[in-house]
Amino acid sequence: MSKPTLAIYGTKDRDSGEYPAFVHDHNLCVMQDGKILQYLQLERYSRRKYDNRLDQFIDGLLDDKVISLPEDFDIVCANDFTGNAFISQSGRLHFEANHVENLSPELIPAHAFLNKPKGQGGQKLNAWCCPHELAHIYSCVPFYGHFKENSLLVSFDGASSLGNYSAFLYRNGRISLIENNWNDLGFASKFFNDNKLSFRTLNAVPYEHCSVPGKLMGFASLGHYRHEIEGWLQKNNFFNECHKFHGADILNSIKNHFGNVCKEFDTHNKFLQDCAATLQHIFNEAILNKLRTLQEQYRCDYLYYSGGCALNIVANTKIVESGLFKDIFIAPCCNDSGLSIGAATFLEMKKGNPIKSHDPYLCNAGLSTTQYKIDPSNVDAVADLIMKQGVVGICNGPAEIGPRALGNRSLIALANSKMLAAKISMDIKRREWYRPVAPIMLKTNAELVTNQKVSSLAKYMLQDFIIKEEYRSQMAGVVHTNNSARIQTIANEAENPFMFHLLTHLQQKYGIIALINTSFNAQGEPIVHTAEQALQSARKMNLDGIVINGKLEVLK
Repeated sequence: MSKPTLAIYGTKDRDSGEYPAFVHDHNLCVMQDGKILQYLQLERYSRRKYDNRLDQFIDGLLDDKVISLPEDFDIVCANDFTGNAFISQSGRLHFEANHVENLSPELIPAHAFLNKPKGQGGQKLNAWCCPHELAHIYSCVPFYGHFKENSLLVSFDGASSLGNYSAFLYRNGRISLIENNWNDLGFASKFFNDNKLSFRTLNAVPYEHCSVPGKLMGFASLGHYRHEIEGWLQKNNFFNECHKFHGADILNSIKNHFGNVCKEFDTHNKFLQDCAATLQHIFNEAILNKLRTLQEQYRCDYLYYSGGCALNIVANTKIVESGLFKDIFIAPCCNDSGLSIGAATFLEMKKGNPIKSHDPYLCNAGLSTTQYKIDPSNVDAVADLIMKQGVVGICNGPAEIGPRALGNRSLIALANSKMLAAKISMDIKRREWYRPVAPIMLKTNAELVTNQKVSSLAKYMLQDFIIKEEYRSQMAGVVHTNNSARIQTIANEAENPFMFHLLTHLQQKYGIIALINTSFNAQGEPIVHTAEQALQSARKMNLDGIVINGKLEVLK
């Protein structure tokens, strides 16, 4: 048995304000002999969305045994373009690495020291720095296995170590760098995190840059691509870089080019919806053109795609439909929430430890119990409550990693009602009117309603599917205006025992083919983590019931 690996993504932000500026989604992971033992995304514990203050919490997490470690362990930290250092608030855990000058497929030796409390000495730790880009790429391995021969490995993020885009080749058991930079795809990533038109359209302010990408992707489904809008956007450098434009500038430019089609920023405005759809189209084409260019030169069979931009379901679907690759792999924690997992995986592989296969339910730190048994009577009771138009919160076992609820920290309800979907999204979660909810369904049903083979991306809600016309009424609450739905599939009992039994029972007894599945949190709050948080939120959100570790509690 080798020493455990503590992996941290906790790079200090440039600012220490109330909201993330450049760094967000701090997280840590403990891995040993290729198995993830503990994982925590800080926001689940601290209850601050996108929390970037791990340095203020790490001492308490260790002292209170929320994170359990022996006296001696190895440490690896994922870095950021803002820097490499991590120092806990008390100075007890001290990590430093030289600045990354060149991106290479290697870990970088670093220095780390763990001080004992009250000045009782300490010890030096074996330490490494993992480039941000490689941490993203290696986060795929625990969920899909080691990279397949002749694979293209791509990281596309808002910002990483030495760029926002990088590409590597995996051949003959080795990784080699193809290219990395800020230029090739940088303009497109800005549409979602640093774009004045997007921010004003969605009435977002600068510190909300972490939430804009998901909102813009959903909003874009309401509009249509227009060539003349693309030309106007290009002429104005797409209105990238928020600080260089004012809302009045954009409205005047719209009026001069298109007439009185938009007098104010209103999400119901058809022109603004078409602008969002056009931005999404340009983003799709940018990543597709880059992948086509790489394929022309390297002819890879497989794609491992990572970084925050890999959460863009619409673009993912275009990549799948392009037929450029035999298969595509994206981790459920492909954004910064998976950096500690990727860094830990990289180091464990360097130690010679084979990486075990993991499900996405890994966020377990601070939970009193993660084990539970399924009582068929509880499954029946939940089904009956759902059939009465009830909205039920699920808090079973360990939580999902990544930003998407996958059945363990979900709100579920019937998927056949637009009114019920709107109630969940707008009244219960208090989200904007245009934000969609997704369906969860058995994989066999997903292939039935889409008439196509459903890829592994659907397991993690990472792909869009067009729903066949004859099934749209049964899924009215989860089908977008463009007739697509971002399906999450459950293939068998092992993937999620409770949801598999519930979905099977609903189909067999009532003919229900899908449920609404949206994250168990209100607007602006992190997904619930503990049973206590779940129960408190369920009452505050006025849910009809809550399932905690397999047991239903009716709340009305």
